[in-house]
Amino acid sequence: MFGDTPLVMVEDAAALRALVDHLRNEPVIGIDTEADSFHHYREKLCLIQISDRERDYIIDPLLVDDLAPLGEVLGDANIVKVLHGGDYDVVSLKRDYGLRIRNLFDTMIAAQFLALPRIGLADLIGRYFGHAIDKKYQRHDWASRPLLNEHLDYARGDTHFLLALREVLTVFLTRTGRLDAHAEECALLEERDWTRDDDDATAFLRVKKSNTLDADGLRVLRKLWRYRDGEARELDRPAFKVLPEEVLLAVAVQRPTDDDGLHHVMRRGSSMHRKHGQALLQCVIEGLADEEPLPQREAGARRERKPEGGANIDRLLGPLKDWRNRVVARRGLAPVVVANNNVLKEIARLMPTSLDELAAVPGIRRWQIADFGDELISVVQSVEAPAASSNSKRRRRRKR
Repeated sequence: MFGDTPLVMVEDAAALRALVDHLRNEPVIGIDTEADSFHHYREKLCLIQISDRERDYIIDPLLVDDLAPLGEVLGDANIVKVLHGGDYDVVSLKRDYGLRIRNLFDTMIAAQFLALPRIGLADLIGRYFGHAIDKKYQRHDWASRPLLNEHLDYARGDTHFLLALREVLTVFLTRTGRLDAHAEECALLEERDWTRDDDDATAFLRVKKSNTLDADGLRVLRKLWRYRDGEARELDRPAFKVLPEEVLLAVAVQRPTDDDGLHHVMRRGSSMHRKHGQALLQCVIEGLADEEPLPQREAGARRERKPEGGANIDRLLGPLKDWRNRVVARRGLAPVVVANNNVLKEIARLMPTSLDELAAVPGIRRWQIADFGDELISVVQSVEAPAASSNSKRRRRRKR
């Protein structure tokens, strides 16, 4: 699959410096990373793969103490960096090493703009180059060493085809007039930052459906979250592998205080029951007695007032989604490259009636205004404002 392309391992500072000196003269490189988030409490990057026109490289961050020199290449706007679904790579390189990528070309975003039926990297490689990529190491623990040949082959496969794939996709983006739109999305991707909230005071609110809990349920959930987090930290395992969030929520809803009550949440005698049963009951008891204030906005989450413009969102969001569905069907585009739900909500909230007002909508893209601006304004104007509707009814009553 890799032909005569050499693989170069970069495992010390001297090798990294030599690689940076070489890559500085390359016009385009492919980049990918591998992390250990599926296996460890605190995720980290474990490999950085790079391909140029002649070689594949694998940098081992667990052996190279200082990756700062790599920033010279990643931040060089004269060198195109090709990634596939680069969100995680961008934010992880910033988070772990302070490395920023400039002049990014994302092949997954390109595939979305081209409305390809399957947009995974293996799918695109199979479609355009006829190679089948085995994804069995997708959830491998990349922090483990030594790296076997099959691990190295898997890792280099994620960048080996990226340069050629960019050339193919660029042709189609140009033909369809989507090249500028793709460039705008990639420029926005470059600015993405790690946004996960690790603040212990509010982290428990990330549990799905936590906003359905009353105050007692939230206090119990907070105790459960902190217990699970401590166990995960001690075991160096991802928290979801210690206790699923569904279990935390179920305990917070039912709030059992004895083993008979806990039996309704988990099977008696199961490994989860044996390992955590008594601790979960203690969390319920302590949570119900807890007097620590809840985060203010969450304590009344179920009674939270609608944001400003909420009435507009209720009236306009449906018609805007209907419009998007028509565009998707008419033009064969993926919904995400027409307008995502957040943009539609902002349009519904602000109700722009001109292109200038549309341009002020948070999250709106220039390409969306150019492609769909007039249509979006037309949808907004087609939905009668409440005041106008009320006045119209009064006028009709007077005529009678």
